[in-house]
Amino acid sequence: MTNLFKRTTLISIIFICLIFVISCTTSSGAENIDGKQALSYWSDDAVASNELIKYIEEITDENSASFIPVKDRIAVFDFDGTLFCETDPNYFDHCLLKYRVFDDPNYTPSEFELYVGNKVKEMSENGTNFPELPVEHGQAVASAFKGFTMQEFFDYIEEFKKTPMDSYEGMSRGEGYYLPMLQIVNYLLDNQFKVYVVSGTDRFIIRGLIGDDLGIPMSQMIGSDETLVATGMGNTASLNYTFKDSDEMVFGGEFIIKNLKLNKVTVIMKEIGQQPVLAFGNSSGDAAMLMYTTTNNPYKSLAFMLCCDDLVRENGKLSSAEKMLKLSNQNGWIPVSMKNDWKTIYGDKVTKK
Repeated sequence: MTNLFKRTTLISIIFICLIFVISCTTSSGAENIDGKQALSYWSDDAVASNELIKYIEEITDENSASFIPVKDRIAVFDFDGTLFCETDPNYFDHCLLKYRVFDDPNYTPSEFELYVGNKVKEMSENGTNFPELPVEHGQAVASAFKGFTMQEFFDYIEEFKKTPMDSYEGMSRGEGYYLPMLQIVNYLLDNQFKVYVVSGTDRFIIRGLIGDDLGIPMSQMIGSDETLVATGMGNTASLNYTFKDSDEMVFGGEFIIKNLKLNKVTVIMKEIGQQPVLAFGNSSGDAAMLMYTTTNNPYKSLAFMLCCDDLVRENGKLSSAEKMLKLSNQNGWIPVSMKNDWKTIYGDKVTKK
């Protein structure tokens, strides 16, 4: 009886110790993650990556005054120019519309779509600025793909992704991710962050383009919006129509909203419902999102602004880079130099023409 009691007690002690070890190991989720190794594409002296590593170590340490519970670890990223090539020679969604309007043999564009397509061409070729283009482009995308089911739209994007980049050798349109930024996303996911893409690009273009590439669900990919309708509803208002078993949801052809500037803050509040603690952007269109993240935040928060200052490996633009650097200095954001902070951008097999 005594031996049985001893064995039972020993087993209980081992079991309790095991639970304690597991609890300690998983409490913050970051003990075994080497930040320098995780961000190996970043220069050793890059301020941005070093500040992020320091931050992650602090906010995942339960004994730190800066500890952030897992449920509140929210990070938001712009897409074009932040995670993905922005100018080849223009945004991915601009190039998609240009292809649809001018190069798709199975489509006859409307006069308005041709009008917008020509503005996209002018912007791409000569850098002409059209202040009204963001909204007009959204309207043209919505009308050019009217009647597509979601799967048909994703299939169309998938085929377009296979076309070669204009400015690069060794890379298709769907492969234009900034490898150092992919490491950031993975590093945050490994540290139990919930990562959102909050883009000015059409929500469904973003979802079709990203797919499984970032390891986040489509519900965490947010962008500009267009209407969706049921195939059988005709002119009936949505409030007066019930989805039928014969229906499919298709694009309705109407543009709703461009997700830039303050609209990014609004959509974060509506769809995420929490103030992020990390934000990453690359333009003045992201400034409101970065400012919202770092203003009156109950947790320690950081904002990063990418500066497109690499003219050798990337289609950089020094005037924009200088503007973003100035904006960062004014607002206490951490600037990221593509030229100086990144050991590579697209990988060794990709070269700029």
